[in-house]
Amino acid sequence: MHSPSPSVPSLLVVVLNYRTAEMTLRAAEAVLVDLPGTDRAWAELAIVDNDSADGSAALLEQAIAERGWNAGGRVRLIRAAYNGGFGAGNNIAIRAGMSDGRAPDFIHVVNSDAFLDPGCIAALLAHLQSTPRAGIAGSHVRGEDGLPHTTAFRFPTIAGEFEAAARIGPITRLLKSYVVAPPLPKEATPVDWVAGASIMLRGEMLREIGLFDEGYFLYYEETDLALRAARADWDCWYLPQAGCVHVGSVSTGMKEWQRMPRYWFDSRHRYFAKNHGSIYALLALAARLAGSALHALRCLLTGRQSEDPPRFARDLLAHALTRKRSQPHPTHPPRRPATEDRP
Repeated sequence: MHSPSPSVPSLLVVVLNYRTAEMTLRAAEAVLVDLPGTDRAWAELAIVDNDSADGSAALLEQAIAERGWNAGGRVRLIRAAYNGGFGAGNNIAIRAGMSDGRAPDFIHVVNSDAFLDPGCIAALLAHLQSTPRAGIAGSHVRGEDGLPHTTAFRFPTIAGEFEAAARIGPITRLLKSYVVAPPLPKEATPVDWVAGASIMLRGEMLREIGLFDEGYFLYYEETDLALRAARADWDCWYLPQAGCVHVGSVSTGMKEWQRMPRYWFDSRHRYFAKNHGSIYALLALAARLAGSALHALRCLLTGRQSEDPPRFARDLLAHALTRKRSQPHPTHPPRRPATEDRP
C-alpha cells in the first residue's frame, strides 16, 4: 500500500466483533461510508474477531474479500487468539497500528452494534485536531427508536454511588454535583468520561498514559482510561454533532440478564481500588449498599417496582466477601499471539 505524506494524519477505526458477524458488517459498512478522504486523513478499518469460536472470523474474512474492502489495506481482519474482553480486543488493533506498521495518530473505537451517522468521523477528528489537549471525544448516541442514550458522565465517587443507588429526589438534589449521569449537554462540552460505543482517541495520549487496562474484562475500562487521561491533563469531550445509532448489549446479552455477571462486579471493584485505594473502595461499597437499602425500603413502603436487577445488593455483598477467591473469566485461556489477515 502506498503510504501518504507524513503531514497527513493517520486514523485507525477499530470494530470489535464477538459472535455478531452480521451486525459487525453493518457497523463496518457505516464506517466505510463515513471514512474521510485522504485529504483529511489516511484512514483504515481494523476488524478484530475476539475469539468468537462460532465461525464469525471466517464469515468476516469472506465478506471483506467479496466486497473488495481489503483493496490497498483499507480493511483488515485481525483474529484474537483469546477473548480478553473489550479493552484487550481493541488493544490488539491499536498495537498492530496502520497497515504499514506505523502508529496511528487517532483511533476511533466503534462498537459492533453502533452505526455512525454521516459526518460522525469528520466531526470527532476535526475536534481533536483543533483542540490540542483533547485526548478523547465521544459521540452522541441514540437508540434505534431515536431516543438519546446517556453517554456523558461524571467519574464515580462515594457520594455518586449512594445517590445512584438511592434514587430519591431530595438526595439527588442534595448531591447533584455528584450525579454520575447528569443531563446530556446540548453542545460540545468537556465531561469526565464518555461511553465507548463511539469514541475517538488521540494516539499521543495513549502513548503517554497507556492503552485500555486489560484487567477489566468488560465495563469501566473507558472510565478508567478517561480518569488516567484527566490525571495526565488530557481532556475528554462529548460532541452532540457526532452522532450514531447504538443497538446496545448485543454481544453481552445484557438485555436478557437475570442477574449482573460477576465480571461487572469485578470491574467495579477494580476501578475504585486501583484508582482510589482499598479503603475508598470499601466506602464506595458501603455507600452503594446503603443507597440500595433505602431504595428497597421505599419500594416496600410505596409498592413500586425495584429498579435494581434481581438480587443485586446480595450479589454485590457476596462478591465483596468472596472476591479474593474469584477466578479469571472462563473465556480467558492462555494468551497466544493474535493473527492478522492482510490482503
